[in-house]
This record gives sequence, structure tokens and C-alpha cells, in this order.
Amino acid sequence: MLGNILITGGASGLGKATARAVAEAGGRPLVIDVTAPDAAPAYAAYEPGHAAGGATRPGSGAGRTARSGGGARPGSEAGRTARSAADGAAHAASSNGARGGVRSGDHAVADLADRGQAERAVRELAERAGGLDGVVTSAGIDRCGPLARVDAEEWERVVRVNLLGTVSVIRAALPYLTRSHGRVVTVASTLGLRPLSDATAYCAAKAGVVGFTRALALELRGQVGVTLLVPGGMRTPFFDGRDEQYTPGPEADLNAPEDVAATVVFALTRPPGCEVRELVVCPARETSWP
Repeated sequence: MLGNILITGGASGLGKATARAVAEAGGRPLVIDVTAPDAAPAYAAYEPGHAAGGATRPGSGAGRTARSGGGARPGSEAGRTARSAADGAAHAASSNGARGGVRSGDHAVADLADRGQAERAVRELAERAGGLDGVVTSAGIDRCGPLARVDAEEWERVVRVNLLGTVSVIRAALPYLTRSHGRVVTVASTLGLRPLSDATAYCAAKAGVVGFTRALALELRGQVGVTLLVPGGMRTPFFDGRDEQYTPGPEADLNAPEDVAATVVFALTRPPGCEVRELVVCPARETSWP
């Protein structure tokens, strides 16, 4: 049983696919996104235990709005047993108030560029659910173009959402994860390992996620599991609204986000003491790795 899994950017792209995968695996997805459920028609309905009713920029994640992106250590029963009965009651009660199949208490709207909003969203969802067993940080944005032509505020916002938002969410979740001996899966990109022209903000932020995650794994070893996910290009809304030169061509080799989400669940469901430190998941003809 996965338990309560917090997913950032869970209204679209990899985050949405991860929320579905977590629910299908018996977990409870808790979503933070800049988009409210009513404003996200693509946000699929889900309930725990039931199925939901790249390119020129390989390694990119989800669109210009914040998109998403672990799970509990199976066997860390101490953190879950005490609250299992309460969780069951809460699930039933909140399902009655759900809109469009998404339980209203399992979604928080927040701009991850704002540390205060990010921290409040984590605390609210964790307290409503009775704790956290995992976190997946898949929210991400991009702003393409030569450095000299990209507005400075837009450039810095990419770093605030992709890197600092990841840090803020994990920092706020740590007290809950430490108690449950849970897991974190951060979502970087192949562009965090192999940079690309006209993507300075995105490459800088994702390289930061790589370094942050590797250091965090050392810091939390034996307490919280930490996995770095490095995806290549995916068929998500990440490329929507871009200039044509920065979008994948019709023949681009891109992964389905559902396939990448399956690797997230794999990392979340390793037994205690078995750590998946890093996963590179990319299309067969990915050009940004190795």
C-alpha cells in the first residue's frame, strides 16, 4: 500500500499520470497545482484502487503553467497503522464532496514560485490526509529563447518554480516523511545533465535539482528514501504555446507520461533498505542522453 503521496503539478502531464498510477496502485494522491480542478478539464477522476474514468527539448516536463511530478516505503507500517481507520473514514467523507471525481480535500492550488504558498499547501494536504508517505515533485515550467532576449523575471520564475519550488515542498514535507520513513522522488530532466542552447533557465534549474537531490539523499539516508528521476521528452502539454522552433516535430520520439509514471511507482514501492537512487527514463532515440 502506497499510502498518501503528495504530487506537485498533478493536474497535467507527468504529474497527472503519476496521480493516476498512484491511485491504481492503491495509494491516495494529494495534488498541488497552480490550476484548480474546475479549471483543468483534462484532470481525470480517480479514486484509490481504481483506474482513472522531448523533441527539440528532450527532457522537458510539462507546460508553461506549473505541472507536476514518491511514495511510501512498503513495510513502514508504524506511520500508517495508527491512522488507517481515520484515513478510511476521511476517504469516504471526502469522496462525497468531490467535484468531477477529484476529492475536494485532496487538491490544493498554489504557485510554487511563492515559498509561503508552497509550504501552506503541503501542510494543509498533509494534515487533512493524516500524514504523508511520499512526495513526487513533478511541477515544472520553461521559457525558451536566447538569454539576452528572455525577460529577466520570466527567466528567474523558471528557477523559482522548478528548483526552489522543489526545495520548498520537500522541506515542508520532511517532518511527515521522517515520521513515516517515506520516500521522495524528484523530477529533473536529461537537460539537467546535458544542456541545450536557448534553454538556459530550464537547464540551470534542472541541473540544480540533480545536485540538490544527490545531496539530499546523503543527508537523509536511513531516514527517508530519495530517488532522482531524469526523464527525457514526453508527450505532455509542456510544449503547448511555444514558438514552432522550440516544439517537437511530428516525427519526434517521445515517451508517454504514463510509462514514466510507472517508474515513479516502482521507486516508491521498493522495500525498506532498498534504494533506487537515480532513474534515467527516455525514448529509445533520445538525443539529450548520454
